[in-house]
Amino acid sequence: MSIFLKVSNLFLLTFFLMGCTSVDFTQTVDSLDLNKFMGKWYVVAGRTTFVEKGAHNSLEEYIWNKEKNRIDINFSFNKGSFSGKKKTVKQKGWVENKDTNAHWLVQPFWPLKLDYLVLALDPGYEWTIVGVSSQSYVWIMTRSPNPTQNFINSLIKKLDDLGYRSDDIQFIPQKW
Repeated sequence: MSIFLKVSNLFLLTFFLMGCTSVDFTQTVDSLDLNKFMGKWYVVAGRTTFVEKGAHNSLEEYIWNKEKNRIDINFSFNKGSFSGKKKTVKQKGWVENKDTNAHWLVQPFWPLKLDYLVLALDPGYEWTIVGVSSQSYVWIMTRSPNPTQNFINSLIKKLDDLGYRSDDIQFIPQKW
C-alpha cells in the first residue's frame, strides 16, 4: 500500500472517529481528586470500542506524569479468553476541565483526542463510570476485580438516572 493510501486511510479514520465525539453529553461529577483517581481500575462492563472486542481481564491504569503534566494510560486485556494473548494499549490524557478534573481529552493515537467524561464516581473511589460526549461508549470500572452482578446492575441503573444511554452494555469477564 502506498504512503498516500495509508495517510488517506488514517485521515478518514480520524474524521470518522471524531464524528463519534460530537458534544451531546457534557455532564460530569462535580469534582475529582486526580491523586485518588490514579491507579488500577478493573473494567467490568461497558459499551466498548472495537479494540476491546472479546476482552477478558480488562484493566485500565492511570499514572500521573508530573513532568509532562498529563495522565499516562495503560489499558491491558487478554484477547478472546482468560488465557488469550495479552494486549496492551498505551494512551495519553490531559485534564480539559481544571475546575472539576472530570473532563479529560484522551489520545489513543496521534492526532486524535477524544472526550473522556467521569460521569459518576464513588466517594471512596471504589467504582467509577466513564463515558464520551456522543454516548457511543461507556466503561464501568471498579477497584475490585470481582464485583457482584447486582452491584454492576446498580451502576448501569445510575446511567439511566443520569440520562446517559444504558443500552447494549456488555459484561467483561474478570477472573484474577
